[in-house]
Amino acid sequence: MTETKPVIAIVNVVASATIEQKLDLVDITKKFPDVEYHPEQFPGAVFRLKTPRTATLLFGSGKMVCTGAKSEEMAIKAVNIVVQNLRKGKIKIKNEPIVTIQNIVSSINLGGKVNLEQAARTLPRSMYEPEQFPGLIHRMLDPKTVILIFASGKLVCVGARIEKDIHRSVNQIHSLLEEKNLMVYD
Repeated sequence: MTETKPVIAIVNVVASATIEQKLDLVDITKKFPDVEYHPEQFPGAVFRLKTPRTATLLFGSGKMVCTGAKSEEMAIKAVNIVVQNLRKGKIKIKNEPIVTIQNIVSSINLGGKVNLEQAARTLPRSMYEPEQFPGLIHRMLDPKTVILIFASGKLVCVGARIEKDIHRSVNQIHSLLEEKNLMVYD
C-alpha cells in the first residue's frame, strides 16, 4: 500500500469514429455555419459542441476524430450528437458511428516529491534530459502507457485506451517509486 492515494483527473479522451460513407464537407459547412473548414490548410472540418465541450474533426472519407471529452462515455456521446446534428441538418447518414477510444490523457498528483535524478538511474525504460524537458519519461509495458514524471510529484499518463489502464499504470509507478525510495513526503 502506498503512503498517499494518487489524485487522478482525466483531461482528454481522443476517439476515432467512422460512419463508413463519404461526407460532403462543403455541404456541411453551408448547412452549419459554425463548422470550421479551410481545406487549403487542413483536410478536415471542425464541428464543435458546447455540451459536452468537444471538437470533432470530420473528414470526407466519413472518418471522425473527437477530442476534448473527459470520459470514454462523453467521447462516444459527443460523436453520436454530432451525427444526430448532421442528420437534423439534412445530411444523409445511413449508419450509426463506430467509435474507438484511441488515447486517454490524465494528470495525476502523487502528493509527494520525486527524486528524478535517482529515478532516471533506477527505473527501466526511462529517459530524463532536464536541459530538454523537465520531466522523466517512463514507458510502461503492461499496460502500454507513457508516464511523464515531474519532481513536484505530478504525473501525466498518456496512451491508455481504457480508464482502468490509467489506474493500473499510476498504481504500479507509485508503488515502484516508493519501493525504490524515490518519493519524499513533507
